[in-house]
Amino acid sequence: MAELLRILSIDGGGIRGVLPGQVLVALEQKLQIKSNNPDARIADYFDLFAGTSTGGILTCLYLCPDQKNPSRPLFSAKQAVDLYLKNGGEIFKRSLSHEIYSGNGLMEEKYPSAAIENLLKDYFGDVKLSQLLKPCLITSYDIHRRSAHFFTQHDAKQKEGYDYPVREVARATSAAPTYFEPARATSLTGVSYPLVDGGVFANNPAMCAYAEAREQSKLVSGDETITARDMFMLSIGTGSVKKSYDYDKAKGWGALGWIEPVLDIMMSGASDTIDFQLVQIFDAINKSQNYIRISPEMGEADTEMDNASPENLQRLKEAGIATAEKYDDELERVADYLVGSGATV
Repeated sequence: MAELLRILSIDGGGIRGVLPGQVLVALEQKLQIKSNNPDARIADYFDLFAGTSTGGILTCLYLCPDQKNPSRPLFSAKQAVDLYLKNGGEIFKRSLSHEIYSGNGLMEEKYPSAAIENLLKDYFGDVKLSQLLKPCLITSYDIHRRSAHFFTQHDAKQKEGYDYPVREVARATSAAPTYFEPARATSLTGVSYPLVDGGVFANNPAMCAYAEAREQSKLVSGDETITARDMFMLSIGTGSVKKSYDYDKAKGWGALGWIEPVLDIMMSGASDTIDFQLVQIFDAINKSQNYIRISPEMGEADTEMDNASPENLQRLKEAGIATAEKYDDELERVADYLVGSGATV
């Protein structure tokens, strides 16, 4: 296989980010063994990252530079997933008074945003989007301008108006409607944007990554012919179990009844559609081996995006480890190609 543009895409899914997080722990371990480098990191082996919501947060973690050694990642894959395993309970925590005031999420956002904002500040400090180690695309949606809003490291390096504090990027991409209040991200030129979770339009950002790769190739090299033939893409989901909804109950739902189901259906349906489209794109040019989709199974874990109880976090961790074991052959093939193509640090 010739040298290809290497892309990593991670879906959204709240606390279920533990699943792709654990899969990437396993991949990083393989990269370290195959490269004979215990300091090898996920950031070393992909050329473009894409993430939505929890996948956007993971992307920021993998690419966050170490301030003492700015050319190297601050966090390992294990340290990245630990954000959820160690702090998930604080992110999805609310007082009894907030539960009553919010009407259990019907009248106000389900969770206060202070906990996640403080956590993101602790992890990212004052790091800017332009300082992330590799090109990346992180999704969000502008509720005022009614348009997709993409945070892109490569554009941030070129124009200050596209640059933001990483903590605000991570907050915006994960501002899931009904769970957290919208975020307000302010660029370094002082323009602010009211944003919500990118999962409302691209819970699986892999197609966005595909389009961005083609566009950037044209801008950088003038090559307008780059296609899937020139890409190697690993796309990771956040849980493949779909909740069923009873027809007799659903036919009587009004706006309140449909709030959570429509979000669930929209996100899972969009992810499946993007996977279908990419399979067709790569198959059409006989390059199906260039696209790998890992769809974690939930095991005994709860499918809810906000169940961060200690018991469910442990189940999610176990499900992520089991997924890595199930897809071990695919991860071996990914690691072999990535190490063979060389790290670009």
